[in-house]
Amino acid sequence: MRSAFATVPFYRERWALDGREDPVVVPGRTGTNGGAAPLAEAVHKLVDLVPLAGGARRPEPARGLGRVLRTARRPGPGSLVVLLGPDDLRPPTDLPKGVRGCVADPDAPSAAVLRELAAVLDRGQRVLAVGDDKALAAFTEDHRVEAVPHRELDSLDAGPYGVLHDPVLGYLGALGDCGRWHLDWPHVYARPTTAGLAFTLLRQASPRFVDVVPAGGVRGEIGFCPRHGTPVVLA
Repeated sequence: MRSAFATVPFYRERWALDGREDPVVVPGRTGTNGGAAPLAEAVHKLVDLVPLAGGARRPEPARGLGRVLRTARRPGPGSLVVLLGPDDLRPPTDLPKGVRGCVADPDAPSAAVLRELAAVLDRGQRVLAVGDDKALAAFTEDHRVEAVPHRELDSLDAGPYGVLHDPVLGYLGALGDCGRWHLDWPHVYARPTTAGLAFTLLRQASPRFVDVVPAGGVRGEIGFCPRHGTPVVLA
């Protein structure tokens, strides 16, 4: 947080107005929602989320997919991960070694994607399709394709499979085999605030998302999984 306060215009301005200094709350001033900001407000000022030294201005909706898939449905070597979404969606870049990825329009997948999908399945290897329920239903009826549905913070369910996704922040966690929604805790931090659960992307340099509240504000808690001992979302 100190780095964001010192180098990112959005947080410098917001925290100063809330009575915060580097970034400790000034005595007698509690700030707004403990310093958390609505994600929608941050996105509206996206250019101000870039550090003073410069950096990327475009959010990465596919950020973190490779890591959370290890929890949701771990792909093995030779697997193909098909991320369903619009044409301007960038392919995932953090998939495990030996796993390939691509992006496909669920309503009109390209011939190249369909050929690759068929070739992988014919070799007896796995294809994982990642997207929302509508996209998954439209993409293919081949029962061999393994579905990994998106769930936003306000629509978490009991699975049996799923990844916690935000269109701006990317992939924040996944439903584990224990039935709990695990945070991608080395890369994502979350805490409850009066506005709802707030998230910080710990290792994304730009645009910098610190203590932002997605999905319009969803009340919840962060606990620890009794089986794995790592943070889980209780929303």
